[in-house]
Amino acid sequence: MYALVEFKGRQYKAEKGALLKVDKIDAEPGSKLDIDSVLLLSKGETDVAVGTPYVAGARVSAVVESHAKDKKIIVFKYKSKKDYRRKQGHRQPYSFIRIEDIAGA
Repeated sequence: MYALVEFKGRQYKAEKGALLKVDKIDAEPGSKLDIDSVLLLSKGETDVAVGTPYVAGARVSAVVESHAKDKKIIVFKYKSKKDYRRKQGHRQPYSFIRIEDIAGA
């Protein structure tokens, strides 16, 4: 059983027990959250519910595992022959959430 969910503007495939890497959530590790925006719910190969845009009554329960930062990327801009150079680094924050339950109508 799996579900395709929309969370913070992105789509993820959620299976029970799966660990998802999502954009940073302002929640403490160990706190629970419910995701109501389920786009597709599959209970096997033949039993598939597709939402328009969301499946009515479907819900995915998750718990926040931890927070971390991604590896650093370097943003470097320059213009040739103009002595213009700008170097900037960026580390994207993200959270790990573990899917506990998938409930569907």
